[in-house]
Amino acid sequence: PPRQLEQGPAGGEQIIPAGRDIHVETGLYTAVLSEVGGGIKSFKLKDYQVSMEDSSPIDLITTKTIKELPLFFTWGVAPGSAMIPGYQSDKLTVQTSENAKATLSMKSRLASGLEIIRSWEFADREYQMLLTVKVINTTQYPLQGAPYLSLTNLPFQEMNDNRWLFTGPAVHMNEELTQIKLDDLGKGDRSFNGKLDWAAYEDPYFMCGIIPLQMDKAAVTFSLTGKDKVSTLLAGDAAIIQPQEQREYKYLVYFGPKKLSILKTVDATLHRIVDFGWYDIIARPTLYLLNFLYSFVNNYGVAIILVTILIKLAFWPISQKGMKSMKTLQKVQPKMAKLREKYKDDRERLNREMIQLYQTYKVNPLGGCLPMLLQIPVFFALYKVLLQAIELRHAPFMLWINDLSAPDRLYIGIDIPFLGGIPVLTLLMGASMFLQQKMTPTTGDPTQAKIMMFLPVIFTFMFLNFASGLVLYWFVNNLLSIGQQYYINRQTT
Repeated sequence: PPRQLEQGPAGGEQIIPAGRDIHVETGLYTAVLSEVGGGIKSFKLKDYQVSMEDSSPIDLITTKTIKELPLFFTWGVAPGSAMIPGYQSDKLTVQTSENAKATLSMKSRLASGLEIIRSWEFADREYQMLLTVKVINTTQYPLQGAPYLSLTNLPFQEMNDNRWLFTGPAVHMNEELTQIKLDDLGKGDRSFNGKLDWAAYEDPYFMCGIIPLQMDKAAVTFSLTGKDKVSTLLAGDAAIIQPQEQREYKYLVYFGPKKLSILKTVDATLHRIVDFGWYDIIARPTLYLLNFLYSFVNNYGVAIILVTILIKLAFWPISQKGMKSMKTLQKVQPKMAKLREKYKDDRERLNREMIQLYQTYKVNPLGGCLPMLLQIPVFFALYKVLLQAIELRHAPFMLWINDLSAPDRLYIGIDIPFLGGIPVLTLLMGASMFLQQKMTPTTGDPTQAKIMMFLPVIFTFMFLNFASGLVLYWFVNNLLSIGQQYYINRQTT
């Protein structure tokens, strides 16, 4: 009968084997792999820096202990109970040449009689890596077990203003995307079984993901093993390896940016990790349009302005009709006031007279609200894009705005309480909204008009910590609306 592998000693009882570091360099990243356990100790992205103040490349590996290094592989015994293998590598330095691939092989012989060979394939201009693991039974008896591949992650960096955006594990299984909040994971482990496309850990801009190849079914378990530490365990089906035979397992590993144009080339479903929620159907075309315009102007701030203009043009006929309706409605206000006074005691007659008045002047009392209602989904879709698109991370616009994904601040050498710097663009946006309110015809009572005049103040406070790219969109949209309103007012004077 096949034998089950025995578990190793718990805790720190095992003597850690000696091992060397292997340095990998490609056109997109530098990585450090360890012969001790075979995991990845460091993975630095060359094209993405830590912050505007720290220009060093961001490192997606922030765990330290051997079993918590990403891609710790075991067979027959879960990683938490397994002995730590010591590997021998065929080289200590791996460097890809331009548009070419490089390989690395690591071999380990375990006390159980298993021989494990980890083979890596790195491409010069790709973030994905191919990991092939061969498990060879060198004993004289069959062995029974399943493959385990673990991924342990801490946040890639401090989230600051984006900390409230989603950071945590995600899985695409049985054609469905599931993102698990850390608070929910703190209540207990989450397990998934079925047809697995990929499992990953993500923040708004980056991800570490595993795509199992040649696996019809798999099981994934997510655990919270520390305050922000997430453990992902991917298990394949159990198998029996006969004496002197072997099993091979392949994984496509993606450590890199959540950029749609790249993710789509890696796997058919990996791009789903960029999730815009309910507004996905509008947000994705908007992002494509933004990138298309950027390819011509080479400035995402200018691209946002052009997108705003195009959206405004698309809604122009509806907005035009709504503004005209509001202007006409303002003109008939005296007649409406007389009707209210005349039929103040007869509500039914007043409603009939009001309807007749609207028909006579061909005006819709809700006409002014319709354009705003139609634009709300577009606004929220663009809001999602400008917050989550990695293209805008550290993307400069002009003058003091050097990061369109960060709040707008002009620093003048004085630390302003709660703000740090002056939110110039946000204040301009509030001022433009105030001017727009002044120009917009009022159709309600004076109390309602006063309430509407407070909206610019409310919006200004709301936008203080929004991405400056979103503030830029709203500011330009306001300027275009002011111009349109001025045109309408001139026409109907």
